[in-house]
Amino acid sequence: MISLKDVTYSYGVGKPPVLENVSLEIPVGSFSSVIGPNGGGKSTLIKLILGLFKPQSGEILLFGREPEESRYRVGYAPQQARVDFHFPISVLDVVLVGRFGVPSCGSARFQFDKKNRDAALAALERMGIAQLSRKSFGDLSGGQRQRALIARALCGEPDLLVLDEPTNNMDPSSAERFYDLLEELNRTTSILIASHDLGVVSGLVDSVICVNREVRVHPTSELDGALIRDLYHSDVRLVRHDHRCSESGHLTHHCDHEEHCHCPESD
Repeated sequence: MISLKDVTYSYGVGKPPVLENVSLEIPVGSFSSVIGPNGGGKSTLIKLILGLFKPQSGEILLFGREPEESRYRVGYAPQQARVDFHFPISVLDVVLVGRFGVPSCGSARFQFDKKNRDAALAALERMGIAQLSRKSFGDLSGGQRQRALIARALCGEPDLLVLDEPTNNMDPSSAERFYDLLEELNRTTSILIASHDLGVVSGLVDSVICVNREVRVHPTSELDGALIRDLYHSDVRLVRHDHRCSESGHLTHHCDHEEHCHCPESD
């Protein structure tokens, strides 16, 4: 699905590379997470995969073709959207933009017809904000905007869903429901997610893509304290508090020392 070979990228001539000699392969059907410190190159890697950035050297293929030729098969929600919040556009219209480029919706003469509106409303429903479809996008809270942008990525019925820090501005309850949705979506859709939430990484994804100028791929089972210290250059403790915990807790293997994580219903 995604192939990078010896890719190097820097933000301008004479500047040090953000990513250097990156080789990476991600298969169809996978649920992969990109992790790493701030400034390590996570968002840059995603933008290279989507063809939004061009590498100084190396080759990138998306579904076996140049990224520009295949990205209509991708639903993308960026970490931060550049939006004029005074522009008079409804939430539904923002989500409808996600239907552009979808071959089945007749994008050559794109119209906001019933088929496209139904797809957009269904995506809003999945994100739990269908009741906001007629509101102005600029009037939404930060978390509501984030969910609307993810709905935009979903409504094109993508083969690959790419999400950059998707739970920013979401409250814990909304984030938990969202991760449940991702788990369901992964039955039919490949997912690539950049996240600082290492607890989610340990519980959901198949493989972990560690990015800090260089890139290393690990199965989730290898995500341990030593690997995380090496990546972040500091001690990081992972503690899971979610619906997967039993009353007696569960054993987590991602701290410096194994310990039980107790999750009472009040947490």
